[in-house]
Amino acid sequence: MTSGRAARAAMLALLAAVWALAAWLLWRSSVVPSSLQLPHLDEHRYFSAAQLHKTATFGRFSFIDWVLTTVAELVALAVYARKGGRFARESAAGRLGTGMLLGMLGFALVWAVQLPFGVADLWWQRRHHLTHVGYFSQIFGNWLALGGQFVFLCLALAVVMGLARKLPELWWAVAAPVFIGLALLFAFINPYLLSTHRLRDPQLRAASARLERIEHVRHIPIVVEDVHDVTSLPNAEATGLGPSRRVVLWDTLVNEFTPREVTVVMAHELGHLAHNHIWKDIGWYALFAFPGTLLIARLTRRKGGMAQAETVPFSLFVLVVLTLVAQPLQNAVSRHMEAEADWAALEATHDSAGATALFRGFVPTTLSEPNPSTLEYVLLENHPTIMQRIAMAQAWRARNVP
Repeated sequence: MTSGRAARAAMLALLAAVWALAAWLLWRSSVVPSSLQLPHLDEHRYFSAAQLHKTATFGRFSFIDWVLTTVAELVALAVYARKGGRFARESAAGRLGTGMLLGMLGFALVWAVQLPFGVADLWWQRRHHLTHVGYFSQIFGNWLALGGQFVFLCLALAVVMGLARKLPELWWAVAAPVFIGLALLFAFINPYLLSTHRLRDPQLRAASARLERIEHVRHIPIVVEDVHDVTSLPNAEATGLGPSRRVVLWDTLVNEFTPREVTVVMAHELGHLAHNHIWKDIGWYALFAFPGTLLIARLTRRKGGMAQAETVPFSLFVLVVLTLVAQPLQNAVSRHMEAEADWAALEATHDSAGATALFRGFVPTTLSEPNPSTLEYVLLENHPTIMQRIAMAQAWRARNVP
């Protein structure tokens, strides 16, 4: 017995070491100089007192709404974890069908408890003219998206429960690669799910061709997604793998910001692709998937294991808790890659002034706090703060402009 425990402890130590090595390889940066020191900047030099007050007020409400949403979700799922298994005894849908039914009920419960807070957040965004979505559309207009999430949940439960039936002790080691494969598939097809059109501005098209050569990426289509009927927020993303790679610019960005500022955004997104950030993102997902599924397997074992439908409500609660616990680390990873893309954009454009103007423009258009509280930063921010991004632009200028 003692030798068996020692062997398991040694195996866990080996797996932890492999995990740490893989995390270090994904984290280490060949983009941002290791010696780079960001200067401390006074936000009052870049933004008016009125702007800072408005963003602080907006951010405070949004953060409180997120906290209340999270607490409500956890409480609802905790109650469901305790009492939801009773529904399994009344179901005639079979083991797998009952598990999916319990998953559906849990999904509906989460949607219901989140709804009032989602409406409050919509009211707050409408009050600040950041969205044009109506309340009816918010409540009843997202059925297609909700249906997609429900289908994925049912698929995930079918995979987990089926594997747990065949491999009670090791299902997690097989399920994790399945979910990683699904993440790869979604990353590949995501660009084809967007309704976009080609970038028409000849100045920006010429800039994109120049940036492709500078950043050493093969031709990447730069496309525009029309969102002005839904939101006034500016945004962009690098998406896709291999032949599906795209840079997607929202029309709100293209129409409201100067070509110089949009060029910085294009350089940033091409930087993501040049430095394989989407592949790295999937790598990080894999690093979380294995310990995550292992913990779910261990914690649900006392409830009968994931092969049993009665365990599904408890597993949903465990999944949400683990996701919440991992969120600060996932945010840190995202901020790290966003900082790399910012530096790549500065290296490609040599335009620290344009980058600074872009980041300053994000404050009135998004109401992002230039320097949020530490708690908000750790829990919610998946990009460097506005002041950190401006500081990086100034640090680049100090290193490169005489």
